[in-house]
Amino acid sequence: MVIAFVRTIILYLLIIAGIRLMGKRQVGELEPSELVLALIIADLAAVPMQDFGIPLLSGVIPILTLLAITMIISVLSMKSVKFRALLCGRPSIIVENGKLKQAEMKKNRFTVDELMEELRMKGVTDISTVKYAILETNGQVSVLPFSEQKPPVAKDMDVVSEEAGLPLVIINDGRVLDHNLKLRGFEENWLEKQLKAHGVKRPDQVYLLTADELGRVYFASKEEEK
Repeated sequence: MVIAFVRTIILYLLIIAGIRLMGKRQVGELEPSELVLALIIADLAAVPMQDFGIPLLSGVIPILTLLAITMIISVLSMKSVKFRALLCGRPSIIVENGKLKQAEMKKNRFTVDELMEELRMKGVTDISTVKYAILETNGQVSVLPFSEQKPPVAKDMDVVSEEAGLPLVIINDGRVLDHNLKLRGFEENWLEKQLKAHGVKRPDQVYLLTADELGRVYFASKEEEK
């Protein structure tokens, strides 16, 4: 039993190391080589994890070899653009100036239905408003609209806006985070005033309270359980 526990922990840590080498990505954002690596590592780890008759090294050595290869490929990809293009491919422009590039779509086996779905997910319903739609090497589609289709920002309207900074959580599900309270430069009396202003008496009645660098507060009281 102890051996099984130790073997599982070792293999689990190796898999985590392999995933960490790929960076902070979701499964849909993995390059083809990274996805293949993840699948192989999972398969290699599963066999010695379940069959105790197989030596642990039979799973560990191939995994370590793959991780080493991954590191080498990563370094080569950073140093050589040609190598990266060969391994991961190149982005393809599938919409340019509002027109479909059908040859590129056929080359990448990318259907119209898939394109329309990706555009809808980006909030685009009219292809003619798209300056470029680029099929990235990880399968995601980047959509760049024409400049006149972009929503205006404060700079465009000559509006000066203050930077609110990152809101810090002061109360999380009834628990006061003293470190964040002090980090924001507030004290207990400020918190008491906020509770009173929002009609509650105790922090445990608050689900969420945040404050940004401008002192603006977001408040949500706990809902009564039904």
